[in-house]
Amino acid sequence: MTSLVKKVNAANKEQGNKMGSFVVLLSDDEGAEKKLKALAEKEKLDKTALTLDNPTGPKSYKIDKSADVTVILYKNKKVKVNRTYTKGEFKAEEVDVVLKDLPQILEAK
Repeated sequence: MTSLVKKVNAANKEQGNKMGSFVVLLSDDEGAEKKLKALAEKEKLDKTALTLDNPTGPKSYKIDKSADVTVILYKNKKVKVNRTYTKGEFKAEEVDVVLKDLPQILEAK
């Protein structure tokens, strides 16, 4: 996951004001906020907001309960890409799959 967040942060820097990014960690772990802050500092994530929500996530996101990782790319409040991965399914090569989807949210209106 860290690899994906770092690469999305880098893409966000490259795109300037054309793109924004955030990560929502769904957890009720008491140490989760501290871990997110440490990750942001260690990886110098200055263009990607790291946020925390309850394990079920916001209702409007309609998060698949069986998903361990969900990647949503949207433009103008419309979802363009929604990928879900069960536990252990999100591997290093999936980072490149997600990055290849970025043009779908960066294309002109």
